Parts: sequence; C-alpha cells; structure tokens
Amino acid sequence: MTAATSTEPSLNRVIGPGLLLLFVIGDILGTGVYALTGKVANEVGGAVWLPFLVAFVVALLTAFSYLELVTKYPRAAGAALYTHQAFGLHFFTFMVAFAVMCSGLTSASSAAKAFAGNFGSAVHLDSFPTVVALGFVTLIALVNFRGVGESVKANVVLTCVELTGLLIVIGVAAWALGAGKGDLSRLGDFNTPPGDSVVLSVTAGTALAFFAMVGFEDSVNMAEETRDPSRTFPKVMLTGICVTGVIYVLVAISAVALVPPADLGQGETPLLKVVQAGAPGFPLWLFAWITMFAVANSALINMMMASRLLYGMANEGVLPRILGRVHPSRRTPWVGIVFTTLIAFGLIWFADLTALGGTTALLLLCVFTVVNVAVLVLRRDPVPHRHFRAPTVIPVLGAVACAFLASPLSGRAAADYQVAGILLLIGVVLWAITYAVHRSAPRIDPTHSS
Repeated sequence: MTAATSTEPSLNRVIGPGLLLLFVIGDILGTGVYALTGKVANEVGGAVWLPFLVAFVVALLTAFSYLELVTKYPRAAGAALYTHQAFGLHFFTFMVAFAVMCSGLTSASSAAKAFAGNFGSAVHLDSFPTVVALGFVTLIALVNFRGVGESVKANVVLTCVELTGLLIVIGVAAWALGAGKGDLSRLGDFNTPPGDSVVLSVTAGTALAFFAMVGFEDSVNMAEETRDPSRTFPKVMLTGICVTGVIYVLVAISAVALVPPADLGQGETPLLKVVQAGAPGFPLWLFAWITMFAVANSALINMMMASRLLYGMANEGVLPRILGRVHPSRRTPWVGIVFTTLIAFGLIWFADLTALGGTTALLLLCVFTVVNVAVLVLRRDPVPHRHFRAPTVIPVLGAVACAFLASPLSGRAAADYQVAGILLLIGVVLWAITYAVHRSAPRIDPTHSS
C-alpha cells in the first residue's frame, strides 16, 4: 500500500450489477446517437445501419480486452493503468491517460453546449448559451461531488429518459411503416461519391459511428466503487454493449426508412425529423427535452470518468498525489472533480467543439489499440485471483480493427489529425512539467497500490 492510500479513505463500493448495467448503457447512448445518425447518412447513404453495425463489432472486440484487464486489475484508472502495467513507461502512460481524459472532457463540454442550445430553443431564450453551459457543468460537478451513489442514481433516471426517447423513435417508425409510410428500400442504397468505393464510404461512416459506440470503457474507472468487480463486469458490460448495439441499428433503420438520407444529414436534430415525419402530431417540444436529458447524462458520466481517472492515476504515482485526495465525509475524489471541472470550463469558454467529435473518436481508437496490445503483453503477468480471459484472437482482431479506423486508410478527415496533434502536443508539455516537478520523488511500484 502506498503512502497516499494509507492516509486517504477508500472509495465507497455502492455499485451493483443493475446500476452498473445502466451506467454502461447510459454512457454509450446519449449525445452520439441523437446527433450523429444524420452525419453517418451523409457518408454512406441509406445503408446508415451498416456503419453502426461495424462500429458495434469493433467495440465488442475491444470490450473483451477491457473485461480481461478490469477483472485482472480491478482498480480505477482504466486504460492508463493497463498501459502502465504492460509497458512501465511514464511518458506513454501519461499520454494515454491524457488522451482518455481529453476525450471525456471534450465529450462532456460538447454535451454542455448541446444542452445549452436545446435549452435555448425549448424556452425560446437563445441569449447567454455559454453561461447556461457553465452553469450546467457546475451542477454536474455538484452531483459528482455529492457521492457516487447519488451520481449513479441520477444516471439511472437520465438513462431511462434517453432510452425512452430512442424507443419513441423506434415505435414511431414501426407504427408509420405499418401504416404504409416510409420506404425500406433505402436501406440498401449507398451514397458513394464518384471515384470512391463502397468499402471506403462504409469505413468513413464507421469512423463517425464509432463515436456513438464509445463509453463502455468509462465503466472500468468505477471498478473501486463496484461490488465484486471481477464477477460483475463481464456479464454486465457485454449485456450493455449488445443492448445498445441493437438499439442503434434499429434507430438507424427507423431513421432512413422515414426520412431520405439527404434530408436526414441536414442540421443537428436528425431524430427529431424522424419523429416529425412518422408522427406529425407528436409534441416535438417533449422530444427536445428528452434530447437535453440525454446529453446531460453523457456529461455526467464523462465527468465522473475523468475525475476517477485522475484519482486512479494519482494513486499509481503517475500524476501528482494531490489529485488523489478523497473527501473524508463524501468519499469522492474532490480534487479530481474540481480539476476536471475547471478544464471543462476552459473548453466551453474558449473552444469551438464542433470539429472535435471526430478527434475524440480518433484518440479513443488509438487508446483502444494500445489496450488490445496490452492484453497480450500482460498475459505474462499472472495474478492470484480468478479473472475473465478473452480468446487470444479477439484482442488481435481488436487491435487491427481499431488501428485501421484510426488510420487515414479509413477515410478519416485530415482535420481530426490536426486537432489531435495539437491536443497531444499540450499533453507532452504537461508531462514535461509533471516530470520536472516529480523527478526527485521515489518511484512507486504500481503493483503495491490498493
């Protein structure tokens, strides 16, 4: 046990299988599916369901790797911890942690801006959207500080709301198709630009759709607050990914069956168009509020993930110890919560996050590639307890698939690499500062942390 953990209270293990399942589902759903369906349609046309299906398969492969590692090392910090265990390189570990944290904070900040925009439309008040977004993130931070039990219970409510919204889309489409509306023949149409192949269109669409599938990896950062994680995680994570994968494919089919792909790809509210086309009498203001709750859930879960990641990495000796401070009564990582909230404030205030969706997916695909390789490396590091073990071929396929989707061969936009390069350069600077401050500190063996 490290000195830090001997003086700090432990996190509170309050998450059971039911709460964890809703956490996984709620984290994967949310902003992505509500906003990206139309953008994927722009890439691939009527066969919009296919990129979501491919993204689901790639996510499922990587989930097996995460399951082996979280049951083998059931501690907070997720991908950064696994990188540290596998390669033991401070710089590499720091950059993986930075990439994961950036993706979570960018996603949460994007959700805050989306919430502010929808809020302005719902109450017919478009003034001061930045103030609304900052206030929203502050509220998220207070819920996060209040306690993981309260945070996960809030996630239960918000997950139920966003699930209801997607079931409304599927139900409206089923009713409309049964009444003779819509056109299922669009499902086989590919919108392939001249000179491009169908495969390139599908992979480019998958590069976008994959952003909607990420989120399952956040749950491993809650390992120290989950009861019996080695037994709970495998069944829960696989169930959550499969449930969301089925919902995504059904939503994609529903959307393109009722709305032509060209129309679906215009604007930022594709699913609202689907409801409007299938059930013109449905109160659209209600669906707008459901969308706000959906993006609120994304923000809450991503801010929870980021603060727990900082807590875990501080306990591993990779980040300053102060980031691992736990509040004595609330038993939440309060310094990590404050730190991540301040970064989110900066993103909301200064950054245009529209172009960062693709960058977020790019960073996570790079992280997933590392995690899939780490599984194979850590096979030489046995642990005394029983844990989940993925068939060797699965992390190999996962690494290849994630690396391909992160490469220019997938048709990914050049802007993704430009923004990612800037973010990673900032990470290099932060690592240099952290290393300079702590170079004289004794090295901490991560296998001795608890």
